[in-house]
Amino acid sequence: MFVLSDAQTRRCLTLLVTFHILVIAASNYLVQLPFTLFGFHTTWGAFSFPFIFLATDLTVRLFGKEPARAIVLRVMLPALVISYVVSVVFPRGGYAGLEGLGEWNLFVARIALASFMAYVLGQLLDVQVFDRLRTLKAWWVAPAVSTVLGNLADTFAFFSIAFHESPDPFMAANWPEIAWVDYVIKLGISLAFFLPLYGILLAWLSRRLVAVTGSADLMPGEAQART
Repeated sequence: MFVLSDAQTRRCLTLLVTFHILVIAASNYLVQLPFTLFGFHTTWGAFSFPFIFLATDLTVRLFGKEPARAIVLRVMLPALVISYVVSVVFPRGGYAGLEGLGEWNLFVARIALASFMAYVLGQLLDVQVFDRLRTLKAWWVAPAVSTVLGNLADTFAFFSIAFHESPDPFMAANWPEIAWVDYVIKLGISLAFFLPLYGILLAWLSRRLVAVTGSADLMPGEAQART
């Protein structure tokens, strides 16, 4: 684990918070765009949200559990507001203008709340599981297991809160199928593409941070990821 100065820590946290918010905004737009994959209903949001788990896992690995939790806490409220704004301005993926922000939309508020609850639950679970497993010799175990459990919690929390008995007939009827397909796609993307990317980024960031801090004080077992 690396020890940064206060200024370096604030800069890293700001960049990571911004990244989380951007991915949340994109995912809240893309989740409104359903499509059929091999005969199953899913949404494009399944392809964007795994980026958050990649960033969170790298944060826990390099800086520890508390900075990762700090990012989640800082993103919570902006994520709630952005989720509501994106869902009002881009209903079902189409641009509706800013006029809708002047009226309270209960259906959209429910989706925003679902996004908020799913993000907090999924990320805090991801942080906790990853932190428990991070000292294992095999570097890939912690990101793999935390991704499996974190995505499971996030996906089903979001779809059940947002669309169970929803006024949107299609989503009300199909959300369990969409949730399962989204989850499988997220896992496929995360384990096949993001897990190797995690290893590459971890090695690169470790070298960069050693150069910046002059410290190579990694937790036991983490030096394996540098090779």
